[in-house]
Formats: sequence, C-alpha cells, structure tokens
Amino acid sequence: MITGPVTMAMVMLAVSLIGSGTAMLRLGRARVAGGVLVLTGAGLLVACVLESTGLAEGARIALFATALLLAPLAVVAYPRFDVRSPVEFVVLIVVIAAGAMGALVAVRTSVQQAMVLIILLALIGLVWWRLEHAVGPDRWALSWCALGAGSGVLGAGVASFAAPNVSGAVLAVVLLCLVGPAMYVGAVHPDLVDVRGVAVHVVVAVTASVGYVAAFVGLAAFLELLAGGQPSVGVLGIIGAGLAATFQPARQLLRGVIDELLFGSRPDPLGVAGEVADQVGDDPLRALHVIRHAMVLPYVAVRMNGAVVAESGTEVMHTRVLALGTAHAAQAGSTHSELVVGLRPGDLGMSPADEQVLHLVVPLLAQTLRARGLAADLQSSREQTITGIEEERRRLRRDLHDGMGPRLSGIAFIADAALNSVRTDPTAAEGHLRFLRTETVGVIEDIRDLVYAMRPPALDELGLVPAIRQHASTLRSPDGAGIEVSVWADACAPLTAAAEVAAYRIVVEALANVARHSGASAASVRLTWAVEGVVIEVRDNGGPGSTWTSGIGLASMRERAAELGGTLLARPDSSGGVVIATLPRGPSVMIDP
Repeated sequence: MITGPVTMAMVMLAVSLIGSGTAMLRLGRARVAGGVLVLTGAGLLVACVLESTGLAEGARIALFATALLLAPLAVVAYPRFDVRSPVEFVVLIVVIAAGAMGALVAVRTSVQQAMVLIILLALIGLVWWRLEHAVGPDRWALSWCALGAGSGVLGAGVASFAAPNVSGAVLAVVLLCLVGPAMYVGAVHPDLVDVRGVAVHVVVAVTASVGYVAAFVGLAAFLELLAGGQPSVGVLGIIGAGLAATFQPARQLLRGVIDELLFGSRPDPLGVAGEVADQVGDDPLRALHVIRHAMVLPYVAVRMNGAVVAESGTEVMHTRVLALGTAHAAQAGSTHSELVVGLRPGDLGMSPADEQVLHLVVPLLAQTLRARGLAADLQSSREQTITGIEEERRRLRRDLHDGMGPRLSGIAFIADAALNSVRTDPTAAEGHLRFLRTETVGVIEDIRDLVYAMRPPALDELGLVPAIRQHASTLRSPDGAGIEVSVWADACAPLTAAAEVAAYRIVVEALANVARHSGASAASVRLTWAVEGVVIEVRDNGGPGSTWTSGIGLASMRERAAELGGTLLARPDSSGGVVIATLPRGPSVMIDP
C-alpha cells in the first residue's frame, strides 16, 4: 500500500518527469523520449489517484507498468529513437517483454526482481554501447542521462537498503527526481558544464561516503563483538570523529586514482614548465604542440582578434582563455590576442598548478609570437625594398628608352649626315657637327640628372655634412644676394645610404624654400643624433609669418621622411621658419663618443 508521504514524493517525481518531458517537446529535442517521460509522469499520477480512491490493485499495476515499462522506454528512446540498429532493437524487445511481465505478475515479488535486474542490465549495456559509438551532442546527452539515472537509481537503492521503511522509500523516490532534469539538460544544454567532471566528482563522493559508512559500521560491529554488547554513544562518536578526519584525504586519494583510471596519468606541473621552456622555439605551432603534449591537454590555440592563427589538438567544448596582451609582451600590432586552453576530460576548471605553469608559459609563447611578427615585418620590408628597386629600374629604363634613346639615335643620324656631306657640302657638314655637339651636351646633362636623381655625387665625394655646406655656400635669394648659412652637426659614423640621401634632400629643399619664400638673410642647419634617430633642424631669420601653405616642396620632404618611418614638422615661428625632421638611425648608425 502506498502511504501518504510516499504519495507526495511520487507526485514530486511525476511533476519532475512531466515538466522535463514537456520542455523537451516544446524545444524539439529528443521528442520521443520527452513524450515517454510525460507518459511516465502521468502514469505515476494515475497510480496515486487510484491509490487515493481505494483501488489498491489498480494502483499497483499502474505503478509497476510505469516503473518497469514506460520509464525504461524513455531511456531506450533517448536521445534518438532508432530501431534500425540490431543492438537497440534487441534491447527494445527485451525491455518491453520484461516490463510487461513484471507489471502483469505484480503479486510475485521474485519475478519482479528478476525482471528489474534484466531491465537494468539491458539499459546499462545499451547506454554503454551508445556511449562507445555516439559523437558530438549525442554523446554529451547520453553522459547526462547516465549520470542522472545512475545517481538516482543508485541513491534510491542505497536509501531503501539503509532505511527499509517509509522514510527510506520517500528518500528513494525523491532521489529519482534527478532523472528527468538530467535528461532535459543533456538534450537541451549538454554544454552547461563538463558532465565528465561532474561524473568524477559524483563517483568520488559516493565511493568515499560508502567507504566511510562501511568502515564505521565495521568498526562498530567489531567493538560490539569484543565487548559483548553495543558500544556506547561516546565510543561511536570517537569512531565517527576519527573516520571523519580521514574523509577528505580519502577523497583526494580516490580523485587521483579514479582520474587516472578514467583519463590517464597527469604530468607533474612543476616539471612541465622546464620542459616547455627548453622546447618552445620561434614557431608558434610547434610551441603549441609542446605545450599540449607536456601538459596532456586536448586542445591549445592562439587567437588574434577572434581568429585562430595556430592550434594544436581537437577542439573541445570547455576551454579556458588567457590573454596574451601587453602584460605578456604580446605580438606588436595585434589589438587582442589570447591563448585558448581546452580543459582535460573530467576537469571543471584549471588546477592552481596548471594555472601557474600556464602563467610561466604565456610569456614564452608571447615572445614566440612577437618573433614571428618581427620576421613577417622583416619579410614585408624586404619585399617593399625589392619592389622599390624594381620600380626604380623601371623608371630608369623608361627614361633611358623614351628620353635618351631617341636622342642618341638622332645623334647617330646627324653623324651619318655630316659624314655624307663633309666632301660635297662642307658648310652643311659643319652645321650638322654643331647640332651634333649641342645634342651630345644635352644627353650628357640628362645622364647627369639621372645620376643625380639616384644619389647626389657630392655625398660620395664629400660626405653628408660637407655636401650640405657646399650646397649652402651657393644659396642665393631671388635678387641674387647671398644668404649666410651655418651648418653644425654631431660627430657620428655614416648613416645608411637611404637615410643619408633623405637627410640631404630634406636640407636642400628646406634651404631652397628659405631662399625662395622667406626673405631671410641667414639660416642654420643643425644635425643632432638622438635616441630616436638623427634630428635635422633648419631655421631662418625671415621673421614671423602666416601659416604655411603646403606645396610640392613640403610634400616632398614629408614623403622622404615617411618612407624611412620618420617624421617632419614645418611651421613659422616667432623668429622665422623652422623645419624639423627626425629620421630613424638605421642599422649602420653609430654614435661617436
């Protein structure tokens, strides 16, 4: 007979099953199993109603039909109902036959117990087989189902054994309320938490608790045999306190044993840091492989701006993200970079030791990424250099082909004409020779302009500062008056060829602007070698003026500075005009002490 407290517990179980099944049906997940869960809950409510109306035999049949037939069918149909598989078809037939027989012979306890055992073994085998063959969300759903059903059934069995009375039955039915929500979570939110980690914690807790109870009961029974009577409450309290002191160490030991049995051995985290530090090189992919294998991680990846740039292993559902930001000297130029670490099976989070290892590894990986970025920048710089060289060659080819080529061909024709007329018409030959000389001089000037455009000869003949002084000595204002120019420079080793040409061109253009536009009678040029590079400063005494209008000269100076990664500032001030350019040192710049 079903008592009042048990009826209330059954109503709770029915509500749990109906609510979980209805939610699964509404969301379109595991619909067959959800429908069977609703029928199971309804069957429990029918049994409770029949019992309350005095129809005990009908209530018994409804209860056993629900418990032995509908409830197992919900597990068989979860998460997908597919009878095309021979294994699932056989299990379905076994569950239906055993459940029907157990419900029909409800008065025979031995038959019911046998049918319950057959159904449990069939369901355990089915879930095990499905876990071995399922992938993706189905595997996670089955894990949740196994955890909920296993915990509920095991807890109910322990409660019935420990308290074979009404309180034990109530506790057993309440524990079965875990089954419906677990199946709902597995079908709708399988990635809520790592179910494998929850399973490990449950197994550890149950094993430790059972061991604790067994040890307590065993010691109490042993003392009862020795003393010839039941131990006193004080003795039992001392035994419980002593065993309680060993409960937490036993849990830790069991966690390590079960963790290793289920998921393999874990390395010593303190030794991992040294191993990773020795093997991490300049290849981020190799670095990730080293980190993953050394720490026995399922997945490691580096993301930049949300995109995966390197990864190792198979992506898992639960991960931990560590920033590779400025605090770890991350790759220059990346706005947001991070290390994604997949959690091991059975872990709900990173252990403190693993956290410490990762915080030691992250700076090494950040340096690897930075080295990779610098290598990419160097390659890009080389490509730009080669492109610039090829463009310059193309320009020279065009100038030679389109400019001097036709003029030289004309010179050859004029020479032929002079040769043909030198005997018959000396006057015409003389005219041809004069024109020939004029064209030759023009070609020589064009060649000189081409050479000068590539690199001023004065730089090779005199050096940067003397070449500037030589040019400054020829500076004249529009009315022909000379302009006094003082040139001062620190003592230093030569600049790179590109920086030297840029510095010379900027100074020449700045002095040309002084001569054309400022009306100054004096100017100064100062070259200073600072930490950021060579600083070029050109000033004149032309007096305060209005804001300068950017023209070809200013644009040219800015472009020359920008090509080398430098800066240029040009503006009027209280005493005249000032142009300040900063050019990077370049690899060959050395300060002369």
